[in-house]
Amino acid sequence: MPETIKNRTSSNSRSERSKKGLFDWLYTDIAIDLGTANTLIYARGEGIVLNEPSIVALNDQNQPVANGQEARLMHEKTHKKIRTVRPLRDGVIADFEVAEQMIRGMIKKVKMKWYSTTRKMVVCVPSGITEVERRAVRDSAEHAGAKEVYLVDEPMAAAIGIGLNVHEPVGNMVVDVGGGTTEIAVIALSGIVYSQSIRLGGDELNEDIINYFRRNHNLLIGERTAENIKCEIGSAAPLDEEIEMEIKGRDLVNGVPRTRTVSSKDVREAISESVNTIIESITKSLEQTPPELSADILDRGVMLTGGGALLKNLDKLIMETTDLPVHIAEDPLTAVVRGTGMILEDIEYYKSVLS
Repeated sequence: MPETIKNRTSSNSRSERSKKGLFDWLYTDIAIDLGTANTLIYARGEGIVLNEPSIVALNDQNQPVANGQEARLMHEKTHKKIRTVRPLRDGVIADFEVAEQMIRGMIKKVKMKWYSTTRKMVVCVPSGITEVERRAVRDSAEHAGAKEVYLVDEPMAAAIGIGLNVHEPVGNMVVDVGGGTTEIAVIALSGIVYSQSIRLGGDELNEDIINYFRRNHNLLIGERTAENIKCEIGSAAPLDEEIEMEIKGRDLVNGVPRTRTVSSKDVREAISESVNTIIESITKSLEQTPPELSADILDRGVMLTGGGALLKNLDKLIMETTDLPVHIAEDPLTAVVRGTGMILEDIEYYKSVLS
């Protein structure tokens, strides 16, 4: 594992900068990992205060009735007067108005004091999004009440969150496999030397599983069931001992509910094309990396973050393909929001990484 940051020579000056101002008690500064699958919020001085699905339930008047976990429980089980919407697709805002409502609702959940307002907000975004998409994120944050909005690229936030010193003249490769995108970046000297953002992540794997069972087993399953299958028995490479689970869906031949036993081999076959696309993108990124930084990556390895890092044997498959050491970050699901939170705690120190 690469060395983590323990002591910085500038700690004294940084602590001076981090001192609370006279009126700081009036504000709730927050950092947001606005993900396709989940939204995580870090409050300054409090740590991670919210981790909920990025989904909103709307009534027939387009007014939000629930968001986050409560809305997810309604997903795919609603009637005609209520619909659930996921406002982010492929890592970017697909529905501007609903995204704003979701951000407002989630901020409301984490407000520590009824009279506080949001002064600073740091939001992480995929490194490959366009300027128009960046503006949409910024506008949504401002309309949700933030006075100052800062954006940071997801792989940079992930690197900071897992303890890498991004200011050093040393190459680090981070692969963040999220719900909507996979971010691959080589980082050095507070900047991204090379990055690739592919709009493929956990959601695409869920779609692969749904399509596989529809096509091969005439069984229609929902998105939530596909997610459970992926988490329970999904794997990128053969397991030492293959596992099975029972799933429930609707038989497409006779239209009645049916139970079927599926194995991890079936799921691996279903997601193999998408997993191979991720592996090919990592290989391409390594080919584009300057030789001196490649030497650093050979010594330090590839760091895996994001929910996709938990896919069984993904690290093993990357290792076999690239002949590089691969490390799964501690608590990969929260690596990005932890990094975004560290930036929020000391914006001056991390000013060079903000976009």
